[in-house]
Amino acid sequence: MKIKKLFLLEESPKERKELVDKTLIFGEHFLNNLSHLNAYNDPSKSNLNTDRKFAINEKSSGIDEILSLLEEELLSPGLNTASGANMGYIPGGGIFSSALGDYIAAISNKYAGVFYASPGAVNMENELIRWTADLVGYSKGYGGNLTSGGSIANLIALLTAKKAKNINIRNIERTVIYCSHQSHHSIQRAINIIGLEDCIIRYIDIDSELRMNTEKLEKQIVEDLKIDLNPFLIVANAGSTDAGMIDPLCDIGKIATQYSLWFHIDAAYGGFYLLTKRGQKRLKGISLADSIIMDPHKSLFLPYGSGVVLVKNINNLIKANQYSANYMQDANEDSNSYSPSQLSPELSKHFRGLRMWLPLKLYGHNTFEHYLDEKLNLARYFYSNVKKIGFEVGPKPDLSIVTFRFLPKNGSADDLNRFIIKEIQNNGKVFISSTTINGNFTLRAAIVSFRTHKIEVDSLLNILSEILNKKDITTPLR
Repeated sequence: MKIKKLFLLEESPKERKELVDKTLIFGEHFLNNLSHLNAYNDPSKSNLNTDRKFAINEKSSGIDEILSLLEEELLSPGLNTASGANMGYIPGGGIFSSALGDYIAAISNKYAGVFYASPGAVNMENELIRWTADLVGYSKGYGGNLTSGGSIANLIALLTAKKAKNINIRNIERTVIYCSHQSHHSIQRAINIIGLEDCIIRYIDIDSELRMNTEKLEKQIVEDLKIDLNPFLIVANAGSTDAGMIDPLCDIGKIATQYSLWFHIDAAYGGFYLLTKRGQKRLKGISLADSIIMDPHKSLFLPYGSGVVLVKNINNLIKANQYSANYMQDANEDSNSYSPSQLSPELSKHFRGLRMWLPLKLYGHNTFEHYLDEKLNLARYFYSNVKKIGFEVGPKPDLSIVTFRFLPKNGSADDLNRFIIKEIQNNGKVFISSTTINGNFTLRAAIVSFRTHKIEVDSLLNILSEILNKKDITTPLR
């Protein structure tokens, strides 16, 4: 049956060139003007259309009309996550060369799930796992997977721990998980998804530096053993989301070994600081973990949708992801290593490796080390200077997140800091976020984007100074 030209999905070379050229011009315009764009535009104040302009129907649209819609409805409102002035949450930035990797991966449509389908794609992803495992100090026998982010990486790691430690319906109610209130919420979500919600969860106290108190951890494990409970899992942070702090990994690793617990480290944000000498020193002990997660879309600056999970013993990872299907019988493994689909819940998966491999190959990892060192320096710079303009600061940053708040002479500190964050968001030139630490409303600057330099940090300091200089800022807010 012949398809009318109007409905062909296979464009001619001329049509492809027009689509590519106009899309590249659109992208170049965005990148070239990025430094002049706000880091945040409040959606409630934007002129957003409410007539479902993104709706799909039988009508076709030209590329010019589509790009114009994206400019108005997609790029402008909300948080500009590509901006170097974005210091909220934990931004990554999205390096250009990574987008080129995504383009090649999509245009070639390579399936990276099994070696049989694309040995090159699988070899590339396995090489990235080797590189990351070398970085954390794992020796032979490990396994890993490139995931869509830290949430799925945590899910895979905790499922592997559950299978490895034989946690099941017979022992789950006396099984204990140990973490702190600084643990990322994806840990609790993973616990629920994999059927561990009936476990006993012990939230271990943190110290004044917001790190897990290992004395209280060990004491709690001993007490649980005395009452015939089953200590199972310790979750530690290597760069907490709230404040970027690193738990005492060496001490926790020793405790986990002594009492035979699975030791999991959430290094989604902090892991790639191992590329720096300071990061290696502060993350000492990370190789003691049974499982580790790291997010290249954070401190390796890749676009969103990039995670890594590592497991020290690959046999545990295989056990947690075993499957068989008659229709896969042709996909016999022709490699000495395992395919990604054998080591994760995903079968159909995007060829994620190219977005990570291409920039690392193009620039070499020393370039990333330079940028990460800059972020460590900028965090210390901001920490020192935000104190000088009158703010109370949290712990000296382990990595590149700084927590701070203003304490007024009169009135509610929480109300005042809510006012400050609102003023910053209304301004829009820079963006920071807030959190609650020890019951206190707290401001946080996450200096992570590869586009964040001293000029952006100084801009934040200037805006904070301007807000404090407003009339009656230290009096009760009404």
